[in-house]
Amino acid sequence: MTTTLTKLTIRLRQRAAAVAAQERGDIPGWVMVTLMTAAIVAAVWALAEPALTRLFNDAIDDVSR
Repeated sequence: MTTTLTKLTIRLRQRAAAVAAQERGDIPGWVMVTLMTAAIVAAVWALAEPALTRLFNDAIDDVSR
């Protein structure tokens, strides 16, 4: 009985170690999507900021007249 429990314990530990090794270092998909979305927004904002600022200032000037 003790031998069987020891073998079972060893198998369970090996299986747990294998599962843990598979999950290490892998970036979840949602993290990658979030980072890529943030990068795209930052790039678009950097390109569009001067035009949006000019558009806003022109609109405020038109309302002020």
